[in-house]
Amino acid sequence: MSVEDLESAVSHLSEAELARFRQWFEEFAADQWDGQIEADIAAGRLDAAGKRADDDFEAGRCTPL
Repeated sequence: MSVEDLESAVSHLSEAELARFRQWFEEFAADQWDGQIEADIAAGRLDAAGKRADDDFEAGRCTPL
């Protein structure tokens, strides 16, 4: 199925079906994002950012939210 096929199918959904699809897609996209973050963590791609954050905290360069 192509993106164009998906666009056409979505454009023909009823309001209730669109709401159901929207919720499903938001959950799907969030799961994809979580998976990417987990893969990045496992691969060490966030280690440098974490170290910078720790260093800034230890040096007192952070403020309460």
